Amino acid sequence: MKIGIIGTGYVGLPTGVGLAELGNEVICIDREISKIEALRNGHLTIYEDGLEELFKKNVANGRISFTTSMKEGVENADLVIIAVGTPPHPVTKEADMKYIHAAATELAEHLRGYTVIATKSTVPVGTGDDVESLIHKKNPQADFDVVSLPEFLREGFAIHDFFNPDRIVIGANTEKACTLLRELYKPFEHKAKILCVSRRSSETIKYASNAFLSLKIHYINEMADFCEKAQADIYEVARGMGLDSRIGDKFLNPGPGYGGSCFPKDTNAMAYMGRQNGVVLSLIEAAIKGNEVRKEKMAERIIAALPDIEAPKIAVLGLAFKGGTDDCRVSPAMSIIENLIKADVGAITAYDPEAMPNARKILGDKIMYADDAYSAVKGADVLAILTEWEDFRHLDLARIKSLMRTPTIVDLRNLLDPQTVIAAGFTYSRIGQVATA
Repeated sequence: MKIGIIGTGYVGLPTGVGLAELGNEVICIDREISKIEALRNGHLTIYEDGLEELFKKNVANGRISFTTSMKEGVENADLVIIAVGTPPHPVTKEADMKYIHAAATELAEHLRGYTVIATKSTVPVGTGDDVESLIHKKNPQADFDVVSLPEFLREGFAIHDFFNPDRIVIGANTEKACTLLRELYKPFEHKAKILCVSRRSSETIKYASNAFLSLKIHYINEMADFCEKAQADIYEVARGMGLDSRIGDKFLNPGPGYGGSCFPKDTNAMAYMGRQNGVVLSLIEAAIKGNEVRKEKMAERIIAALPDIEAPKIAVLGLAFKGGTDDCRVSPAMSIIENLIKADVGAITAYDPEAMPNARKILGDKIMYADDAYSAVKGADVLAILTEWEDFRHLDLARIKSLMRTPTIVDLRNLLDPQTVIAAGFTYSRIGQVATA
């Protein structure tokens, strides 16, 4: 199948590489010339675990190519996938549709023969109707269907999730469009449920799913706070909860709050859509507020761990919103650091194995950046672990202790083994368990 993908970000690029690996002919389209030039020269513009090998393989065999020309990517395509950003409005927090609308308007004039236009970006309910209307207006003679094709790729695991989907949701209002997409995903028909629903239901499924997972994360974080006060162990509690098949054991890991490009944006957009439709989504509203407060509380934990000395130093390990990605958008680490900066409690030095360039774009020179974990902790009075990179599980604790001025660790991802850390001579605290010393 010939496929055009508009957008080469964290959704578009892994999707394009995955579809190419399945044997399709893929052209990725992006207006940003520097991105396209880098991709043409074999350089990835995002970090995603497992992406590079498949990217190079499919570039070499000619199954995937890159262009800034909408005409080149669309005119011969059987399927055009829109995977552009839908950033939140700065005031209302609703999803901003300008990039979706611009893509729909531009692609319309290049349609030749029957084409399915699939919106893979997370978009408000009714967006498919808008896209359909825009294309009809621009090109009344076009033969096309607009479908909703929500993505369920976790950043850091996008390649794994592409080839091992839980489900594939197709929001199509015609059988013709549904049949084409079932054919595209035929390689997965024996490993995943392929669900064909109405377009508006599909658009709702994506928001409802992300909002529910956000609620689950916020709930376990609140339970972790309770466990600390009640002298219970959040992991024992979560294990007991997860054995109930009605609850399940996924998303029951306590941490500094949910973040990233999806959950904060999608919960806010879902709450906005609720208000627009006269529905009070009270649980979602409460989770949004609680999640913001949590990041403030996490900063307060770090501050409370600082010794009462002049000019204390804080070392931070982890800047991305989670391990396996370089994405710092709405990262809890960014929010926590910004709260530390606002409190003016001392110098901050940070390290992340992949996210340093993106973090610099957000924080600039407000903090210092280290070349590795050991450089980051030199002279520090508190080490705060904010992102669950696997490398951080295997730190040389003796070396860390020798480099720090005050051996204190605040582990907001619960990566380290408490007994090992305490035996190494650290004051250590983590989430959801009684504070240790």
